Amino acid sequence: MENQTTAPVRTYDVIVVGGGWTGSAAALAAARNGARTLLIERINALGGAPATMDVNPLMRYFTKDPVTGETQYLSRGIFEEIVADMRRAGAMKENLFNPEWLKIILNRKMKEAGVELLFNSVAVEAERKGDRLVSVTVANKSGMIKLAATYFIDCTGDADVAAATGFPYRLGRTEDHLCQPMTLNFSIAGVDPDLFEKNQWNIVPLWQEEQKKGYIKNPMDTIMVFHSTVPSIVRLNATRVVRRNPTDCWDITQADLEAREQIVELWEFLRDHVPGFENSSIYSSAIQTGVRESRMIDGEHILTAEELVACTCFPDRIAAGNYDIDIHNPEGSGTSHYFFPDGQYYTIPYRCLIPKNAENLLVAGRCISATHEAQASIRIMAIVCTLGEAAGTAAALALQDHCPVGEVNVPRLQETLVKANAFIG
Repeated sequence: MENQTTAPVRTYDVIVVGGGWTGSAAALAAARNGARTLLIERINALGGAPATMDVNPLMRYFTKDPVTGETQYLSRGIFEEIVADMRRAGAMKENLFNPEWLKIILNRKMKEAGVELLFNSVAVEAERKGDRLVSVTVANKSGMIKLAATYFIDCTGDADVAAATGFPYRLGRTEDHLCQPMTLNFSIAGVDPDLFEKNQWNIVPLWQEEQKKGYIKNPMDTIMVFHSTVPSIVRLNATRVVRRNPTDCWDITQADLEAREQIVELWEFLRDHVPGFENSSIYSSAIQTGVRESRMIDGEHILTAEELVACTCFPDRIAAGNYDIDIHNPEGSGTSHYFFPDGQYYTIPYRCLIPKNAENLLVAGRCISATHEAQASIRIMAIVCTLGEAAGTAAALALQDHCPVGEVNVPRLQETLVKANAFIG
């Protein structure tokens, strides 16, 4: 294989690593604000969690006025654009969506905005000088390619670039560094849709009954079974792998093995106990076991659950949300929740996107600077998409003003986001 590290280094204004909801929004925002942008993705498509982990549907991203009942959408801007495009394509059914159409729509949006794409490429090295990131090196079919930029945005979900360059981070919860469980999502085909609809609410009690008898190994106490956009196919978010480190290659392998056995156990349970599944079969599984939580950077501000519950309105707010503080037990069964009352939402400060002392690196997505508890709310697709848009906009403004990311004019950043139809509270 030809080694490409000796080839001339390609240089960009902004390089975004990771092409999920977060990275796609970051790249679009940077390009739309005048930056020559490269988006690097490790698989052959954009979309992130829906494309690799089969994550669906969209979780709650709105609130209702307790007096008028009026709906207020908290994730807008680029996120709202993408959802509208999927609706026009007939790729959405309520909050469910077809991930294949998401990939196509994102490709088209990148082309329209002038974002350069590099697929099937994994960032394996990063070069840092002082507090500046100089380049990233990716491994792909051409070998090892070094890519340079004035600004970088880490949208890997696991803060891979920030960690590789020595910026501080934390893993999981404070006391033992355990992360929320990993889940391998999968689909079952051949389900009778009418019988499934009729018996959907009996699934969890039946599952818990079987657990009490000692027949079930999976510690998941509440099975999440969703319709899909295709009749007779249902999606399950129901495997649960605990006490594994999502950033350790050996632990990830064991998680994959454990989760696949749980798939068989879940399907056999549904086939034998739930009307409508008698003639079903395991149809497909995600290409990657899903990760709810891994590394979180130590940023200029660490967002806490107390700040979320208090609905803190930060002066440098760049996004908002109210998804519940949804913590799947890292040690076994059980999930804790804090639900926000109607009309309430929190904001997320720009400082949470800036690794401590970083001059030209931003981090967006579920790996921003937040505690274990706060991360449990901000990790959903709608919210991380808005964080990506904020990061891409900030990088473009920093480029225009020739300043470090920590010195971006925040009122101008907020004004630019609002003009693009983002909601920041």
